[in-house]
Amino acid sequence: MQQSGFNDKWREQETEISCSLPIEFSMQQTLFYLTRSINECLHRVQDGRVYKLILIDNEPILIEVAVSEDHRLNIKFINCKPSHQTRVQTALYVWDWFDLETDLTQFYQLAEADPILHKLVKSHYGLRITGIPDLFEALCWAIMGQQINLAFAYSLKKRFVESFGAGLEWEGNQYWLFPTTAQIASLAVEDLTKLQLTGKKAEYIIDLAKLIERGELSKQQLLAMGDFKEAEKAMVSIRGIGPWTANYVMMRCLRDKAAFPLEDVGLHNALKKQLQLEQKPTLAEIRKHAMGWAQWEAYATFYLWKSLD
Repeated sequence: MQQSGFNDKWREQETEISCSLPIEFSMQQTLFYLTRSINECLHRVQDGRVYKLILIDNEPILIEVAVSEDHRLNIKFINCKPSHQTRVQTALYVWDWFDLETDLTQFYQLAEADPILHKLVKSHYGLRITGIPDLFEALCWAIMGQQINLAFAYSLKKRFVESFGAGLEWEGNQYWLFPTTAQIASLAVEDLTKLQLTGKKAEYIIDLAKLIERGELSKQQLLAMGDFKEAEKAMVSIRGIGPWTANYVMMRCLRDKAAFPLEDVGLHNALKKQLQLEQKPTLAEIRKHAMGWAQWEAYATFYLWKSLD
């Protein structure tokens, strides 16, 4: 959603903003995804609502996100009475976070005819790729998750955020912002290895923070390339970012529907489960199965990941 179309979609009040949702959106599926780890520290889910601290114009804004019975997305501002511009920026953030701009009609049409996906889209109808709008956060999360299980990755992220991120306590609950590039660029490798990050991952994350701080890498620059293959090439040229990491970030941050983390272990396990195989499929076999997912590989992957829950 571009800011120019903001007023066509949203209704504003002093401390609340709302809009109609696409039919193909399920808050229930979204909440299932958001609660997949007890160590998640960047949002809190309670009574069908999501609470999250975000940074708008250098101000921490605590929001409550819920869906009403008439299928409207409602965002409440908990700790402030925001300006119009803050309401706009918050709405844009949530719209991106939940990937509400994507029209899923074509994906559901191809999935209906696909022997692997057709059951998954029925079971998880309305699931969208819950994103990571901030490039540095997306890259850090992908790097932390390299070659380790998901549970340990969440533990690493929790330590990282609570050690270096800004926090806000509100009504007995603690909310966190992901650390900024300025905060991380000034650290030494030892500051991160004591959290149980490997020395290499610590180096990669600090180097990335410095790169972004110097203005040599940004989400806007990658999107401005126009061609996601060029964006992938630019990311892979950075130390610590391989094809898997680049495609994961393209999928969850840059919103490339054709992003395909081909070497992802979760993808392999999901296909093994769905195809009832004794062994994980080879990369060649995965490519063959994915021929029918053209331009929607990211969504196919996300639904296959969901099938492992």
